[in-house]
Amino acid sequence: MPKVSIVVMADTETHEGMGRMANALELAKELKQAHEEVELVFDGAGTKWIRELTNPAHKLSGLYQGARDHVAGACEYCAGAFGVKHAVQAAGVPLLGEFDGHPSLRKRIVDGYQVITF
Repeated sequence: MPKVSIVVMADTETHEGMGRMANALELAKELKQAHEEVELVFDGAGTKWIRELTNPAHKLSGLYQGARDHVAGACEYCAGAFGVKHAVQAAGVPLLGEFDGHPSLRKRIVDGYQVITF
């Protein structure tokens, strides 16, 4: 059974970024429905998506809520750098800082996860 770590780095400010976020959520949904092991990690500018997706009026909010139980967390350093640390914490999303304040992708690879970035 595959283990997949979906890492979202897309920014919230473009149509292209929204498309990448939608594709990441769709992949999480597909893997979840197939009972595969999947996690979502928000990194870089992608940490800004937590604030957007927890707004019920956002068009991707429902898709996010369906994958919420598979959110591993958001980069601690990047959430601070992009000014969304408090929004991430308020949403109940863990801050990940395993390697120099960032999520450890090496750890995920060693643990057998295939890392896919959006």
